[in-house]
Amino acid sequence: QVQLVESGGGLVQVGGSLRLSCAASGRSFAWYTMAWFRQASGKEREFVASIVWRTSQEYYANSVKGRFTISRDNPKNTVYLQMNSLNSEDTAVYYCAAERWGTGTLDVREYDYWGQGTQVTVSS
Repeated sequence: QVQLVESGGGLVQVGGSLRLSCAASGRSFAWYTMAWFRQASGKEREFVASIVWRTSQEYYANSVKGRFTISRDNPKNTVYLQMNSLNSEDTAVYYCAAERWGTGTLDVREYDYWGQGTQVTVSS
């Protein structure tokens, strides 16, 4: 079992930056592929980024590539999402997700554990 708690969301202006954190409890964090998803109001949850458990291979949605960076600190059981050059379309609730021995897939159905989400609002 893994419990995930996100933090770091908030209100930021267009062009600004935020860093989200996701702290995981439980054993063997290093065995989990970690991902970030987001859900804007009235829309489906969508993939943002993932980092694979063994290789640390990173995957990004096209909409965030070059602006967002996912990273992980296994000794701290934490995954991060550095978000730069934010725009209004990045406004959403951001969720951390985990899949044991996962491939880094963008399919939301493959992830077994989810955090409660943190709101990111980008204002102009």
